Amino acid sequence: MYACVCFRGAFSEVVLAEEKRTQRLVAIKCIPKKALEGKENNIENEIAVLHRIKHPNIVSLEDIFESTSHLYLVMQLVSGGELFDRIVEKGFYTERDASQLIHQILDAVKYLHDMGIVHRDLKPENLLYYSMDEDSKIMISDFGLSKIEGAGSVMSTACGTPGYVAPEVLAQKPYSKAVDCWSIGVISYILLCGYPPFYDENDAKLFEQILKAEYEFDSPYWDDISDSAKDFICHLMEKDPLKRYTCEQALQHPWICGDTALDKNIHESVSAQIKKNFAKSKWKQAFNATAVVRHMRKLQLGTSLEGPSQITPTTAIKPKTNYFILDKISSLFRIALKCKFTIIYDVCGKVFSHTTTLICHEM
Repeated sequence: MYACVCFRGAFSEVVLAEEKRTQRLVAIKCIPKKALEGKENNIENEIAVLHRIKHPNIVSLEDIFESTSHLYLVMQLVSGGELFDRIVEKGFYTERDASQLIHQILDAVKYLHDMGIVHRDLKPENLLYYSMDEDSKIMISDFGLSKIEGAGSVMSTACGTPGYVAPEVLAQKPYSKAVDCWSIGVISYILLCGYPPFYDENDAKLFEQILKAEYEFDSPYWDDISDSAKDFICHLMEKDPLKRYTCEQALQHPWICGDTALDKNIHESVSAQIKKNFAKSKWKQAFNATAVVRHMRKLQLGTSLEGPSQITPTTAIKPKTNYFILDKISSLFRIALKCKFTIIYDVCGKVFSHTTTLICHEM
């Protein structure tokens, strides 16, 4: 198996991997059990949600493995990069493009809601392209904050990402799946102008804007945007959750299912605002996973290490070498998948940012 560290978060690490037998690429989320202490319910909830869902626009959980020290979630690989990156890279981008994106998101979230699942953290960073293909579909990821609605249960936990959370969440009122629809409204707004509807360096003032649902369609950024698009956003970013559009209602709006989305190129304005208002996330970098694996094969890095005695997770590696031991991967492949994979700890490190390193291994 080939594996490549795609990113490291505060509590987990995601690794690009290729199954030796099928050459199928997957992403493995490696979670130290120590990081889960006191949060066991969170991961159990995420796994319970992922086990229930299967939709073409939602990243799927394919398998689970466990060692004495780590939990490993084998996820469907999405390698097309983040939403904003793709928009900026485009030379031509229209309302219709945005409408088609939102249509896919609405369809997936409607599926979740029909299953009794609320995502609770919909935002551009959690929207990934399936592949590098020009016509790639969009995928919803990260169900760490998702919740399965129980019979008669009420959600009241304040969670989500500032700027995308609904007013009722900030007001600490009981809320429903309508919070996801608000978030889709915010995302739609950003897709059409490149900046968020709510912004302030001071969190208290930001929350005050959201609580009042105070937003505008500023000139000149919205001058060339259709009234239909603005109407669609207003129905999703409705302060009263009882009056807010559901996903089903939003899918019936003419901006989504009709022909009111304009074909005028708005790329220059939108991409400029995206670059200005949205700094790169710590972990995001679009990469072609297949190309990475092919590159590793060509370089023929390392030799196969079949036995655990040849390199152990505690082997000391001098910092001056470009080697890095992944004890997480060691635990996974030695304990859970010993019969399928061999292990080599070679690293070709390419630093994408001060916090993100792409590390490739041949296993």
